[in-house]
Amino acid sequence: MDHEHHGHHSPIKVTGQAHEHHTEVHKPESKKHKMTGHKEHDEHAGHHTEDFLKRFWICLVITIPVLFLSHMIQQWIGFQITFTGDKYLLLALSSCIFFYGGGPFLAGLVRELKHGNPGMMTLVAVAITTAYVYSVAVVFGLTGMDFFWELATLIDIMLLGHWLEMRSQMAASRALESLVALLPSAVHVERHHEVIDIPLQQLQNNDTIIVKPGEKIPADGIIQEGSSLINESMLTGESVPVLKEKNVKVIGGSVNGNGVLKIQVTGTGSDSYLNKVINMVQIAQGAKSKTQNLAGKVAMWLTIISITVGIITLVWWLTAGKTFPFALERMVTVMVTSCPHALGVAIPLVVAISTALSATHGLLIRNRTAFENARNITTIIFDKTGTLTRGSHEVQQIIPLNNRFTADEILQYAAAIQQNSEHHIAHGIMRKLKEKKLELWKSTGFEYMQGMGVTGTVNGKKVVAAGPNYFKLQGKDLPAIPEQVDQSTDTVNFILINDTPAGIVTLADSIRETAAEAISMLKQMNIKSFLLTGDNESVAAAVAKKLNMDGYMANVLPHEKQNKVKEIQDRGEIVAMTGDGVNDAPALAQADVGIAIGSGTDVAAETADIILVNSDPKDVVQIITFGRATYRKMVQNLIWAVGYNVIAIPLAAGILYPAFILSPAMGAVLMSASTIVVAINAKLLKVNT
Repeated sequence: MDHEHHGHHSPIKVTGQAHEHHTEVHKPESKKHKMTGHKEHDEHAGHHTEDFLKRFWICLVITIPVLFLSHMIQQWIGFQITFTGDKYLLLALSSCIFFYGGGPFLAGLVRELKHGNPGMMTLVAVAITTAYVYSVAVVFGLTGMDFFWELATLIDIMLLGHWLEMRSQMAASRALESLVALLPSAVHVERHHEVIDIPLQQLQNNDTIIVKPGEKIPADGIIQEGSSLINESMLTGESVPVLKEKNVKVIGGSVNGNGVLKIQVTGTGSDSYLNKVINMVQIAQGAKSKTQNLAGKVAMWLTIISITVGIITLVWWLTAGKTFPFALERMVTVMVTSCPHALGVAIPLVVAISTALSATHGLLIRNRTAFENARNITTIIFDKTGTLTRGSHEVQQIIPLNNRFTADEILQYAAAIQQNSEHHIAHGIMRKLKEKKLELWKSTGFEYMQGMGVTGTVNGKKVVAAGPNYFKLQGKDLPAIPEQVDQSTDTVNFILINDTPAGIVTLADSIRETAAEAISMLKQMNIKSFLLTGDNESVAAAVAKKLNMDGYMANVLPHEKQNKVKEIQDRGEIVAMTGDGVNDAPALAQADVGIAIGSGTDVAAETADIILVNSDPKDVVQIITFGRATYRKMVQNLIWAVGYNVIAIPLAAGILYPAFILSPAMGAVLMSASTIVVAINAKLLKVNT
């Protein structure tokens, strides 16, 4: 949009007390990502998940005879089953469990060692291999008692734990993909003046489709005929249906209400809003944040510590005079119990759930690290037009300047000439004409005068609709503006008929209803807010004062916005910039957290870290509170996972022997339980939003 600028560029006007912050946040360079083949990836992941479940059930069935044939179990229960070759049958059944059930862990060990990154799979594989090799040796003559029943139950529990973990991750990452399944399988398409049904896959851009009441809109498009209340809650989180009329965009996946709509398709398949959202979410879920990298390092070190402590435990008990089977059991128990499964799932699950959950609430996260840094924000800079204000100028007054034309005629002349323009002033005038139910006159010879206004011919008369710049550039005197016009906040549009000023139309950009509440909530969080605008100082001051903001920056040209962000960052502030993602691209990239206001299908703001689908200022507050809640969950899970190991490893090593001794199977149960606790805690993020 065009703004007039007067005089020098104003410095930041501070209306509140600033305080220093010294938190340092490094923002990675914004990169374009391309996501392909995610459906194939999910199908593979789904197959992998079901494979764990299948292995679990088969191994569980084989475990039953293993338990009955194990001498230790027989002693516990008080019965005895012996026959020739029973120990070899036990070996055979346990070998099936070891190679079939333990196969994924053995393959994981090879994969992790190949990449020089020993982790959870290495730890599990070492534990089950140690138990298996020792038990085989006992069968063939080594003095001691076999571990076959512990081995079988351990593998069963590990398979079940892995299946639960993978199932939770897939459920979280598929939260949005389930929306695609809700799209209609057949579409009503208008071809050669008749309506036919075709499969959704055959739908193409520029097709004309018919959507009946209650049906899902199959693709993005623009309404050609009809009006209806559209439910977009599954896409934007906005529960109240939105009225959509002719020439308005609609999103594929939303639900049509009470009207019949004829829609021209503009986005199908990979071009659709829904597909862009899914790709963004999957990219964000795949990107590792600082906390995830920390968790990975902790897991690696915990693995090394576990193996080291396991070996020390073996040596300690042997030197303490205990039997080799006892010392070996303690070592195996240490390795099993300390397996950092909970740590491995602690962060990825929170990431998957928070990213999918935020997307269904109209918050699209493109940069995980920036989202994580949102909790540290100390200052938010708001672009005025379209962010704090609606960006849609509404007509305030229509004032005739002589007795030749009435106010309604001035509006009709203005609308006739503006109907061919895409400027926000033109949209405001057209809305006013429709509101007053006046006839729209035809115009010819339309011409856009850059920086001045528009001109054309209406009813045989030359009509000009222009701002003050027109008179300045034409070398004409500016007509007197009536006193009732508030020039500090209103945009003045002059209507000239046959070169004579006939009337004035004033317009103003209305402040969004939620803007004041959003600024108030930020103040309660000790976060400062500044207004950034290309408008003159009086307009900026009026808006900042009305919203009780900490300051404003006026007369700022688009290319200067980046420098304004940097000025505040240089004061030690952690800055979030909220803008439209187009004019404000450099400033969004410069900010520690770039937040783009996207309306409807405008979601491809490449320089923004987070996109607000609903264009609601309160969503900025939601980003911060949600970011803090997500971080809390990550920290809670890390503390639980690491804390569990701090307690479990000494118990497994036998620190309380002989008062208490932890068996390998019980160690596996506790390890799996900790993983489940972490998964449940991550899922509680839904409750806290």
